[in-house]
Amino acid sequence: MNHVLIFAGGTGRRMNTTDKPKQFLELHGKPIIIYTIEHFEKHPEIDNILVVCIESYIDELWRLLDKYAIKKVSEIVPGGETGDVSIYNGLQALEGMCKSDDIVLIHDGVRPLINARLISDTIDSVKKYGNAVAIEPASESVVHISPTDNTVSVPPRAEMFAVKAPQAFRFADIWQLHKRAHVDGIRTIDSAHLCSVYGVKMHFVKSSPCNIKITMPQDYYIFRALFEAMENNQLKGLEEVF
Repeated sequence: MNHVLIFAGGTGRRMNTTDKPKQFLELHGKPIIIYTIEHFEKHPEIDNILVVCIESYIDELWRLLDKYAIKKVSEIVPGGETGDVSIYNGLQALEGMCKSDDIVLIHDGVRPLINARLISDTIDSVKKYGNAVAIEPASESVVHISPTDNTVSVPPRAEMFAVKAPQAFRFADIWQLHKRAHVDGIRTIDSAHLCSVYGVKMHFVKSSPCNIKITMPQDYYIFRALFEAMENNQLKGLEEVF
């Protein structure tokens, strides 16, 4: 089976919202997290969805899932203080649902501009290579500043990529890594970072070009502009994003 773990347990402090977390901000009356979930709901290869959510919003999310006729979400569990803790909580909940070789796609609740092709490519990569991490080529030069002596280096841009999501694995593999990090007290940014820490070879898939993460206020406006451009057929090629 193919499962999706959507983590949406953060409060979105950097969004400077006053009334609700960023994943529940609305575009045309629909919350961002619903846009995200709908991509997996509609994908024929996805069998089950589990969402990690802010505990105080779990009832609200169930209400929204019913409103938008989303049927594949089997469980919603409380999130943690950080993304890695939320993912740990989600994997722990999936333990009773997954076989060891089931595929789990891990995705941010605030990445609503994925597409069906990226989901399929991710699943195919796990079947062939054991894991899949969505990446995008860096569009600008990257500077590395050493924390020890403050020296600066600029790696070749052609070798630099931004890590995106989904990030997908066989369930037993990623669950063992997260349990190991939990015991070792290691904090990581995402599952790709976790693989890097423990020397796990990763395989990459090309991310869709508009696969942004809504973190800052400006990201919301970019999301709105891209979505509305697609709706109005203003930008050629964006149809592949949705």
